[in-house]
Amino acid sequence: MSTSDDHAGPGAPAAVAWPDPSRRAAFDRWLAGVGPRHGLRPTTLAPASADASFRRYLRLAGAAGSYIVMDAPPPQEDVRPFVQIAALIQAAGLHAPQVLEADAAQGFLLLSDLGRRPYLDALREAGEAGADRLMRDAIAALVQWQLRVPADTLPPYDEALLARELALFPEWCVQRKHGIQWGPRERAIWERTCRLLIDAALAQPTVAVHRDWMPRNLMVADPNPGILDFQDAVRGPVTYDLASLLRDAFVSWDEARELDWAVRAWQAARDAGVPLGEVFGSDFGAFWRALEWIGLQRHLKVLGIFCRLELRDGKPHYAEDLPRFFGYATRVAHRYAELRPLLALLEPMTGPLVQRGWTF
Repeated sequence: MSTSDDHAGPGAPAAVAWPDPSRRAAFDRWLAGVGPRHGLRPTTLAPASADASFRRYLRLAGAAGSYIVMDAPPPQEDVRPFVQIAALIQAAGLHAPQVLEADAAQGFLLLSDLGRRPYLDALREAGEAGADRLMRDAIAALVQWQLRVPADTLPPYDEALLARELALFPEWCVQRKHGIQWGPRERAIWERTCRLLIDAALAQPTVAVHRDWMPRNLMVADPNPGILDFQDAVRGPVTYDLASLLRDAFVSWDEARELDWAVRAWQAARDAGVPLGEVFGSDFGAFWRALEWIGLQRHLKVLGIFCRLELRDGKPHYAEDLPRFFGYATRVAHRYAELRPLLALLEPMTGPLVQRGWTF
């Protein structure tokens, strides 16, 4: 996010950029209307964070401390799912931002502030024991999410959505990023791989799926964790969010720790009554295999998304983590015979070490 503003004025200090003057004017009018109800001080407005979408977050002071503004410009963004799911999360007894003011037509929300310490930073600094405590809190919250957030209120993670996500990989990562054109053989391998991954995803028991239950979207808070970026939640595979947590975009763990946390999550889900189905509920091996396969679907999708962010959206720093996702994908494709043909598609982008099962 830019930290300069060529149009500084009474509503927003120089720390906040407004490339579109009309957007800035709309914000000033909205803030003038809601600000007095919360004692907001416009001169304290400053960037809080941005994400991979068109949304951004601003922080400002008010009567009760710190507040967050979501700036989500229509038509690119729609704040209504965020408002809906925030209410579901709070009803489930979990910790999410409270929506204090909402203007869905203009895409402005005023939210309670969950603090300044993301899980990602805390995990990197916590040491082994501290990281374990944080991950166990994240797992406990995930089990509560799966048990208490009503999945039937959410759109389905269906075949069409799974296929659209997978299609990002050949378009943005293979063709646009690496300049590779597949022939009939490569396209056939890709189509078979997609079919396997989609069928495996659709065969899983379904729960509410956050879709980005990862350290960057969790905050160290009380109660812990605070949950962010949940507006794209769907009804989908029970292992998806755990795969997102264990094999993250920005921090990786050795497989022994992944397995330890996965076993704990599986046991906690069974004890709590999360709908795992007969197979997953009785066989951790089947649960782990499903987690790895849905993780591969996610990692191929993210490879496409990160390349798109670099090439289309001018956010090159996302490309720095492409090797991490190639590593995840390689490990899983090498482990399962049905998925091993995918290695031939990965190798031109990652080198011959892929064929030996090497991971980054």
